[in-house]
Amino acid sequence: MKMLTLIVFADVKQLLADTLRGLKQVQGFTFTHVEGHGTQDSRDPALSARDHVVGYVPHVRVDIILEDKDVADVLDALRKSQCGLAGRGHYWVTEVERQGAL
Repeated sequence: MKMLTLIVFADVKQLLADTLRGLKQVQGFTFTHVEGHGTQDSRDPALSARDHVVGYVPHVRVDIILEDKDVADVLDALRKSQCGLAGRGHYWVTEVERQGAL
């Protein structure tokens, strides 16, 4: 099992949720609101006046547990989707040692 984690701009949350719900490999996912802090290019069109004033950009962290064989297909589907991710997010994949219900 793998954990696919995405950090994306918060404004794509709804379209991303719709896209993920449409992928047969994705059984479920979790959204967590996060703040993106760091050096930001003031010319970045994705930054609002609010972002410049408060000093951070609202992001969403998305955690998705996938079968090993499905990771590449899900990433490919997200890259091809029209949900606004292009150039607006980062991801990483980690091993899931154990999972279950409590």
